[in-house]
This record gives sequence, C-alpha cells and structure tokens, in this order.
Amino acid sequence: MQERLEALEVKAAFTEDLLDQLNLTIYRQQQQIDELLRAVHELRQQRPEGGGAAVRSLRDELPPHY
Repeated sequence: MQERLEALEVKAAFTEDLLDQLNLTIYRQQQQIDELLRAVHELRQQRPEGGGAAVRSLRDELPPHY
C-alpha cells in the first residue's frame, strides 16, 4: 500500500511540473501573439491611404529589356 501511495505522489509531482511547463508555454505564446498583433497594427497604420489600390499601367510592369 505504501508503494502505491508513493507512486501516486511521484505521478502527481510530475503532473504538476508538466502543468507548470505548459502554462509557461501558453504564456509565452500569448506574448508572441500580442507582439505580432501590435506589429500588424503598426504596418496597417503605415499603409498609404486608399489601401494601395492605385491604378497602374501595364507598361509600368514591363521588364526593362523591352
């Protein structure tokens, strides 16, 4: 009976450690997500007005050797 109790205590300790590691991983991932969202927001702010949908001539896209 004592051995079974010790085995359960060991499993519980490993489970708690794993849970702490997973929580830390989730916390770090959320920080990365927040940072990426801020970067996307900043990029959208830098985008020229009108959404970049300016009319371009096909001649502007010809390679230089033409």
